[in-house]
Amino acid sequence: MAVLAGGTSSEREVSLGSGQACALALARSFPTRLFDVRTNALPPGLDGREHVVFSTLHGTFGEDGGMQRLLDAARVHYAGCGAEASARTMDKNRTKQAAAARGVRVVPGLCFAAAARPAAAAIVAQLGAQLVLKPNAEGSSVGLSLVATPAELSAALDRITPGDWLVEQRILGRELSVGVLDGRALGVVEIRPKSGVYDYASKYTKGASEYFAPAPLDAAVTAAARAAAAQAYAACGCRDYARVDFMLSAAAELYLLEINTLPGMKETSLLPMSARCEGLDFTALVRAMVTPAVQRFHLAGTAPSS
Repeated sequence: MAVLAGGTSSEREVSLGSGQACALALARSFPTRLFDVRTNALPPGLDGREHVVFSTLHGTFGEDGGMQRLLDAARVHYAGCGAEASARTMDKNRTKQAAAARGVRVVPGLCFAAAARPAAAAIVAQLGAQLVLKPNAEGSSVGLSLVATPAELSAALDRITPGDWLVEQRILGRELSVGVLDGRALGVVEIRPKSGVYDYASKYTKGASEYFAPAPLDAAVTAAARAAAAQAYAACGCRDYARVDFMLSAAAELYLLEINTLPGMKETSLLPMSARCEGLDFTALVRAMVTPAVQRFHLAGTAPSS
């Protein structure tokens, strides 16, 4: 088994933590080697005749189909979504379009290139003043801005960097996360950031957020969240596993935020929390996540040795 960690994105340090935790878990079932990926290329020593890949590369290149395309070209079997689904889910706007076509409620918003950004007044006229501005293809809330007035929006737009951006209505309510394993929705987790905003600091600062697994919801809302997670996963062509995030409004309406195909994978991360609601501990979860890839490897006529 080969665990890929690190990478070249802004989420490198998060990925290293995920990779170390998963390598330790996988080593209980398979001979396992941890690769620290430092360039946008396959790491030296990776051999598709011997290795099945379990990637924990978060963000750009690792999660957006870049590494998956290299693995496909090298005929290396790997756990998780293929290149096309990875590219689709990394693009928040494409994810919303695919999910909405399957009947999943999405947050109203606009996608635009930084070089052709609309005027703040035009955005507010269409979506209102309470808004969220974020890169269209980043993870871990990198670049996230919350605005409540046209002036704040104008200032935030002036700060954006080149690339595609998404501005959405801000849904005030409860943030939920649902793991999906081989198409089956797991438990619903509620996130309560103490700052009121689940941004990068709230995600990765110890004690900055509270987590409830399972989320204290009535049975109907829990069932609806699980069903919507499975629908969004299928709509985007995901395989093996993913994590699907929602906002639950004060009117008890679920809004899809995003699908994360290579989510954080420490024992205290959201997907493992979701799995524990269903009786899967961390080691059992990681083994289940990689099992379909091992099966694909065996069907190809070889057997993983390291």
